Amino acid sequence: MIIVGVDGSVTARAAVEWAANDAFRMRVPLRIVHAVDRTPYQIDRYPNPSLPDALLREGRRILREAEALVHERRPTAEVTTQEVAGAPATVLREQAKDATEIVIGSLGLGGFAGALLGSVSTHVAGHARCPVVVVRPEHRPVHGEIVVGVDDSPECEPALAYAFEQAKLRGATLRAVHAWQLPVHAFAPEAAYDMDEVRTAQHQVVRDRLNAAREEYPQVTVVEDVHAAHPVDALVAASGQADLLVVGSHGRSAMRSMLLGSVSRGVLHHAHCPVAVVRS
Repeated sequence: MIIVGVDGSVTARAAVEWAANDAFRMRVPLRIVHAVDRTPYQIDRYPNPSLPDALLREGRRILREAEALVHERRPTAEVTTQEVAGAPATVLREQAKDATEIVIGSLGLGGFAGALLGSVSTHVAGHARCPVVVVRPEHRPVHGEIVVGVDDSPECEPALAYAFEQAKLRGATLRAVHAWQLPVHAFAPEAAYDMDEVRTAQHQVVRDRLNAAREEYPQVTVVEDVHAAHPVDALVAASGQADLLVVGSHGRSAMRSMLLGSVSRGVLHHAHCPVAVVRS
């Protein structure tokens, strides 16, 4: 099941369209969820008994409009709606337990104009165990390409599997981007590096990661894209001509199970296309 969070914002509408299309491609049901957060209004000094009912009515209106949009875009989609009491980030994190994928807008109604990423999308992408797709409101042309970040860690394998499946479902090319940087001590005068050997080794990193998936997805055309660059810079550049950018998340801190890694966080803030964060 794909779950999409809605709050009546422009980015939420874009998320609903994305989720409807992905549910159609994956042939899975779609659930539209709206979180009713009463906490800002439950202040004893300023009681307003009419607010809960107003919030519920507004939530139902938002859900009806989102469901109508799904039927307009994908008439055959199996879609349900659900209104849940609680903070949006908490509600969506709980919903992720039942989900194949969570889809959310990059910035909801509570965000600041000009901001690139909201607190809810950051929280859900950092905590949910299933893939989380963060969608921006801009309508972009279809490029027929999925981009995935590849490194030398086994934690990137779930992201690779997700990216190959997305490329297969869309009939798209998969661009595997690997960015590498020399260690700081490599720039010391006494350090000797054969750059051709380094480049060859970095290309081999990509091939080693792709070999198994290529056998499972022979119909997917793969482009190996290896750069001497910072990973965020390389992935953001590739996202300009992509329909989806897929990154793994395996934060290096002591709280690695709860936090986004620096690359996935940087990509979420700066990518030009929707971003899927796939946790290891």
